[in-house]
Amino acid sequence: MSKPHSDGRRVREDMEEISFDKIDYTQNALAKGEYENCTFSNCDFSGSDLSGIKFSECQFLGCNLSLARLTETAFSDVTFKDCKMLGLHFENCNHFGFWVGFYHCTLNHSSFCKQKLKKTIFKDSKLEEVDFTESDLSSAVFDNCELTRATFERTILEKADFRTSFNYSIDLELNRVKKARFSQAGVIGLLDKYDIEIS
Repeated sequence: MSKPHSDGRRVREDMEEISFDKIDYTQNALAKGEYENCTFSNCDFSGSDLSGIKFSECQFLGCNLSLARLTETAFSDVTFKDCKMLGLHFENCNHFGFWVGFYHCTLNHSSFCKQKLKKTIFKDSKLEEVDFTESDLSSAVFDNCELTRATFERTILEKADFRTSFNYSIDLELNRVKKARFSQAGVIGLLDKYDIEIS
């Protein structure tokens, strides 16, 4: 995979249509470069440095990416399934072409501040204490997601779908929510600040 220079530095790699299975990147970092249409299955990236790496049309399946560094990391049409992704700072990613989807993932304590997330799908995922401050979630879908103490502040939520998600608290005065969709049971999460009882 990566080829070290004589001084120990790793050369940049470009990979296409390669499957990486059960690799531990906590000791030996993934080589810097571009990964296109690659699949990472059951790999451990926890605490590793993914800065500056470009992932395009890739899949991460059953991986642990908790606390990985994402400075200028590029995710373009990347899908995460059954992944553990605690404490990730997606706001540090390259914003150009950023597009991701999350299925059965745990994203607790992660941050998407000011990130463009239009039409992003979050399905069957845990998003406890995730920070969406000033992000653009227009037309995003939260399908059966746990959103306890998730932060929505100056967030664009127009046409976003929260109908099957729960435990969210969204201040209608601090966010743009035109044509956003909520279930009748979930409306209580829009009225938290008023300290009223609904029966």
